[in-house]
Amino acid sequence: MSTNTFRIGIVGARGHTGAELVRLVAAHPSLELVFVSSRELDGQRVADHVSGFHGELRYASLDPAAVAAQGADVVVLALPNGKAEPYVQAIDQARPDTLIVDLSADYRFNEKWYYGLPELTRQRWRGEKRISNPGCYATAVQLSIAPLKDLLAAPPVSFGVSGYSGAGTTPSDRNDPEKLRDNLMPYSLTGHMHEKEASRHLGVPVEFMPHVAPHFRGLTVTTNLYLARQVKREDIVQRFHAAYDGEKLVRVVDEAPWVSHIANQHHVDIGGFAVSNDGKRVVVVATLDNLLKGAATQAMQNINRAIGVDEYTAIPLS
Repeated sequence: MSTNTFRIGIVGARGHTGAELVRLVAAHPSLELVFVSSRELDGQRVADHVSGFHGELRYASLDPAAVAAQGADVVVLALPNGKAEPYVQAIDQARPDTLIVDLSADYRFNEKWYYGLPELTRQRWRGEKRISNPGCYATAVQLSIAPLKDLLAAPPVSFGVSGYSGAGTTPSDRNDPEKLRDNLMPYSLTGHMHEKEASRHLGVPVEFMPHVAPHFRGLTVTTNLYLARQVKREDIVQRFHAAYDGEKLVRVVDEAPWVSHIANQHHVDIGGFAVSNDGKRVVVVATLDNLLKGAATQAMQNINRAIGVDEYTAIPLS
């Protein structure tokens, strides 16, 4: 094996995000997928479940000790919230140099872990081998607010709508297509995890109201920002271009973007920039694919940086 090849394993690979990660890893020249852990799919071929993956690798039901014993260079935890700690502890004890990327919310508030939203935190990475991947909504919210953070006169208010893949694979009202048909389902209208996350990492309070819609993937966040002084639309737009024109996975557009255009895309669209008559209120709209830039693609950005290859390796940019 080339010294430039890194062995990677995925825990929780049955979920939607796990499948997207498998596809990204399969296209990566420096990563070799050595295990995929799923209790429900134990023994089944990965290729039978994930289009774009070839080979005989099979899912395995691996407990934390067994995951640590695999000796992988990189482990991605794609587990529900509250499930990561036993795996982290086992890897800490057996092979502490392993790179761990956690996709849950479990370590997003832990100062010892790097919070990996590259477009906003790239310069804060100090070589940490423990990386907490941001939430999908929290990514869109923070990217919508960050260029105007110094102008805020009040907490920004974000109205979010996501496809039902964001509710995971465990059956619930929020991923039941029949209950979602012709419906828009509000939930966690105060205190949502992503509200706390965005507030924490932006350093300003954010108010967030999420909803689930009948489509499968993609989310939109419409954010209302009250400003401390009058600002012209062209100045707002210029701030966003200055912040993101160098970013390959953030696109600043003029019109408010549509969620239907972002499915299966790896970037964020941010636009709209509607300014009130008094120039002190602006509305910004962001869309992203919650399974990609909201999860798997962002994880791949973080992995690439941590293993020392170009940040966008294996990420389609078109």
